[in-house]
Amino acid sequence: MPGMKLLARFRSLRVCKDLHVITGPLQSRSFQPDFVPRDPNAKPKRYKYPAVYDPYGPRPPPSDKIIQLAELIAALPPEECRQISPLLQEKLRHPKLKQISVEGMDLGAMGGTGGGPAKAEEKKVEKTAFDVKLEKFDAAAKIKVIKEVRAFTSLGLKEAKDLVEKVPAILKQGVTKEEANEIIEKIKAAGGVAVME
Repeated sequence: MPGMKLLARFRSLRVCKDLHVITGPLQSRSFQPDFVPRDPNAKPKRYKYPAVYDPYGPRPPPSDKIIQLAELIAALPPEECRQISPLLQEKLRHPKLKQISVEGMDLGAMGGTGGGPAKAEEKKVEKTAFDVKLEKFDAAAKIKVIKEVRAFTSLGLKEAKDLVEKVPAILKQGVTKEEANEIIEKIKAAGGVAVME
């Protein structure tokens, strides 16, 4: 029995030595006796990837019935084509999509697609949120203005100083008219000029 253990140990050492010669000094896989090292001269395998990844796999072509249906729909006038989607949603019991409110969002060029009546309605709406902008300040009152800016914003001393120094700068956004007037009065008392936008 002791001779068998010694023989097994000798075989494992011999395998390790052979692996050391094949794979180099840094790779020793004596714990895997069935390990076969990769040929260093072998070229990497090239796999054929599809041009477009389809998670559902290849699909069969549409049936003749579906093709005829698609041709019929394509031949319909635009008014009738618009009626297909709501009808299919009703028949298939799809949930109705809810309208997303864009109130208070700046849509830029996308929002400007409406005609004249929409612009007239927009002018009638009274503005409720205002921005306070520091226009200028007296150089002697710079420290007082910085203190006032720190009082109504949550900025540190350095941030408030940087904000005041890059005049004209917006001090606070989206405040009510009363709060904006109060801030303007405080800035004016400190020696600065602020406006409401």
